[in-house]
Amino acid sequence: MSVTRRQLMWATAGIGAAGVLAACGGAKPGAGSTAPSSGAAGEQPRSGGTLKIGALGRASAVTRDPHGTQSNESDYLIISLLYDTLTIPGDTTNTAPRLAASWKPSEDLRTWRFTIADGATFHDGTPVTAEDVVWSLKRLRNTPSGKSRLPGIQPEGIQAEDARTVVLVSDYPNAELPLLTRLTTFVLKKDTKDDALAGAPGTGPFKLDWYRDGNARLVRNDRWYGGKPPLDAVEVRIFESPQAMANALLAGQIDVASNVGAVAARTAEARKDVQILRRPNDMAMPVVMRTADGPFADARVREALRLAVDRDAMVKQVLSGYGTVANDILGTGDPVYAKDVPQRRRDLDKARQLLAEAGFDTGRTYDLITTEDIAGLAESATLFATQVREAGVKINVVKQDSKVFWDATWLKGQLYTSYWGTNDSVVFFASKTMLSDAGQNEAGWNEPAFDEAYRKAMGTADATERGKLLHQLQEIEYAGSGYLLWGMADGIDLAGSAVRGLPTLPGYGRVQLEKTWLAR
Repeated sequence: MSVTRRQLMWATAGIGAAGVLAACGGAKPGAGSTAPSSGAAGEQPRSGGTLKIGALGRASAVTRDPHGTQSNESDYLIISLLYDTLTIPGDTTNTAPRLAASWKPSEDLRTWRFTIADGATFHDGTPVTAEDVVWSLKRLRNTPSGKSRLPGIQPEGIQAEDARTVVLVSDYPNAELPLLTRLTTFVLKKDTKDDALAGAPGTGPFKLDWYRDGNARLVRNDRWYGGKPPLDAVEVRIFESPQAMANALLAGQIDVASNVGAVAARTAEARKDVQILRRPNDMAMPVVMRTADGPFADARVREALRLAVDRDAMVKQVLSGYGTVANDILGTGDPVYAKDVPQRRRDLDKARQLLAEAGFDTGRTYDLITTEDIAGLAESATLFATQVREAGVKINVVKQDSKVFWDATWLKGQLYTSYWGTNDSVVFFASKTMLSDAGQNEAGWNEPAFDEAYRKAMGTADATERGKLLHQLQEIEYAGSGYLLWGMADGIDLAGSAVRGLPTLPGYGRVQLEKTWLAR
């Protein structure tokens, strides 16, 4: 299992080199979107208080390594509050400054220079240097999934130019390189030993007070370069199920139940003392069909399955209406998302015809492998199986333990469910999951035309022209990839009535709690 699974992933697309530079000018670290106050108009943030927040995770999968495999959302939340990435999602631009105050590309779009924010220090008071960042990025790149975390960047392409400037050199022109720094580029002090990670100082808005069995208390970092956070402390509690977390919120044991799912939201709708925060386009739960070999390698078979799905029913039944119909293109929240591509509709007659033309064996029963990692995932597999049976395809849903799934099925299975906790970038998914040499090519897709379109788009500095090329990229994906993306789930948080300023951005943006405060 990779660090980009079950995490709050982000990405960016549609911002050209000029747009990226404009986004950085004068922006303040942590400038993200937050929920409007539910209190009186003109209510001002107040300082103080401890926010108790629940997050999903399993005690058996706890990790303290910022660059390690983080299968628990609770771990990722804790790490994101302690350690800063170079950039983060923004409310007016897809990429906003964080530990990197600004960045600038070379003319050929292969070399990018990132400047460290003024006043950035570690929790022990020592200044952050370019050497710290370089050491951290090289450590990240050298992890087992480092290629997918920093695609196109080799360890030798990460260098310090001076005390505050980090240089990243790409293997190819990449107008969207800053998007690579929005997920796991957590910065540690140079030469931090693996056995010292548990207490290693970070640069984030909160410092570690204590950590116990996946639960943690973090206290405000008064010297944070992004400004003093309102909260005195954040306590993160780990929960193994969304329902247990929702029950704790309804009982007043925690202030926020994060990423709790549609079922819990329906339960809380009658409670006037509970806020329901929805983040559209937050979670993608596609069915992955292996294209390299096996029964789904024929593009006609994949198209037949896409046509056999009743997408409206999937959204209504699996997501309880907390979501939207999708069109088999990942990155629906991207400004350059191809909204004009015709929406696929259910057509059972056409599906049966395509299966017959492909010589698909409808006498067999095919396993669809899924997990119960997130709310609705296994349910989506069951409903999918019911729907495609009407086209003559018999599916047996197999629920696997999470560890077995990620070790044995993910990237290898013929037919399985996947999920991604971000969806704001076409480029993100192209670079990480669909290029022929992508480190996380879930469907084993090898399409030279797609690869060529991607490279051409990334080598185009003009944002308008690049948008046109990315449209072509999406048309190729729509026609032949191994993804069946039937819908997009809303991200849902439940919060007590006193909570203010929770982030409303999807994916990684929702763990930025430096503006959150309590009206009590």
